[in-house]
Amino acid sequence: MMTNVKINNKILCDYACLDEDAIYLKDNDFDFRTPFFRDIDRIIYTLAFIRYSDKTQVFSYKNNDHLTKRMIHVQYVSKIARTIGRELGLNEDLIEASALGHDLGHTPFGHVGEAILNEISLRVNEGYFNHNIHSVRILMNIENYGNGKNITLQTLDAIMCHNGEFVNRKYVPLNKTSEQFLEEYENCYKDKTALKSLRPMTLEGCVVRISDLIAYLGRDIEDAMRLNLVSFDDVPENIKKYLGRSNKEIVNNIINDIIKNSLGKNYIELSENIFKAILDLKKFNYENIYYKAYTNEEKEKLKLMLNTLFKKYLKDIEENNVDSNINKSYLKNMSDNYKNNNTKERIVLDYIAGMTDDYCLNEYNKYEKSIHTKKEVENDI
Repeated sequence: MMTNVKINNKILCDYACLDEDAIYLKDNDFDFRTPFFRDIDRIIYTLAFIRYSDKTQVFSYKNNDHLTKRMIHVQYVSKIARTIGRELGLNEDLIEASALGHDLGHTPFGHVGEAILNEISLRVNEGYFNHNIHSVRILMNIENYGNGKNITLQTLDAIMCHNGEFVNRKYVPLNKTSEQFLEEYENCYKDKTALKSLRPMTLEGCVVRISDLIAYLGRDIEDAMRLNLVSFDDVPENIKKYLGRSNKEIVNNIINDIIKNSLGKNYIELSENIFKAILDLKKFNYENIYYKAYTNEEKEKLKLMLNTLFKKYLKDIEENNVDSNINKSYLKNMSDNYKNNNTKERIVLDYIAGMTDDYCLNEYNKYEKSIHTKKEVENDI
């Protein structure tokens, strides 16, 4: 039986992931920081982390500065997860690193952009594209000029398994080796169903997964209220009875329910009433918010935009167009290892997936303008 271990003046529970249990996929130099604390530093200094600030959470094309961006969402997830982790006696550094890194792989224009890149990726035989898997890829293979960051296995695993779209009443960690983690990671590119079977290897990872859900359920309603799409008055009473009538109450009630049902246990659990209410609220959000976040016209525009940019960049690489940003701003700085061990199609997917909303839109408009100008010149001739 494990005994309590004091780390950074905090008593951890028997089921916490200890700093001494940290696993690396590559050799790691000595550092005075503890492993998961160092993960936090390595994640927040990535270029992908900086780009959070201009990536869609739910709504794009909306002129409202108070709508949640991806940067704010990951901060909410981190705070909620650390609140739960602190009370349960878990490793807060592992929780914070995982929470802050969990959405690094999100595409421009949120889940709509992700779905479009998935279609493109399948078409060019690069496998399924999922933002949580791409978050891991960013840390292992893209950041640090294509050499990757040396992040612990436990943090990478929590990021890979974070998907809050798959809701469970009970979250039980699944111990795994480095080889098993890498096998799961690779399978997600090949098997459409592999994503649904992912389970975090630590209790901290389980906390981050449920916290992702807690962070967006009520907050997305608040954002929708600012756009006059829906209000808390529209939420059915059977949901509000257990979760509350505001985002504040929803967050507070779910956190307290988790702590009450999970304290001293080797799993994370929700009460039956709270679990059922979460499922109902998630369904309500899909029907009244997510399905209405983009018009069909906007979706078609995004599909045209991303497909056009993919074809353009692929051609730019093949023809070595030195004026294209994929060559002069991206590949120019990447390691030979990255350039030699990835297909042109994968490189283009990496580049587009890393774009902010504004950069993607500007690149597309710049390209369309150049085509228009070229046609005018040809007509004059």
